[in-house]
Amino acid sequence: MSTGDRAERIRSLLTAALSPTLLELTDESALHAGHEGAKSGGSHFRLKIVSARFDGLRLVMRHRLVYDSVHDMMHTEIHALAITALAPSEL
Repeated sequence: MSTGDRAERIRSLLTAALSPTLLELTDESALHAGHEGAKSGGSHFRLKIVSARFDGLRLVMRHRLVYDSVHDMMHTEIHALAITALAPSEL
């Protein structure tokens, strides 16, 4: 699966689970060429996501919602995911 296909699948899963008002996903895999995770085929992504589902939640719970949404892809198709998760009121 290409990283473009992975990115689209990630976007789709996050949209279905969290109905974000903003979702910016950047593939940073090229920055990690030669890294162990890159060797195994896992991609590195940076995510900025804004969702009303994050209202009133601590950072760790916001990250848990994101990770739960892409759980099946973690450690196989996604090696690393850097997350910025905000509630709409925090913009």
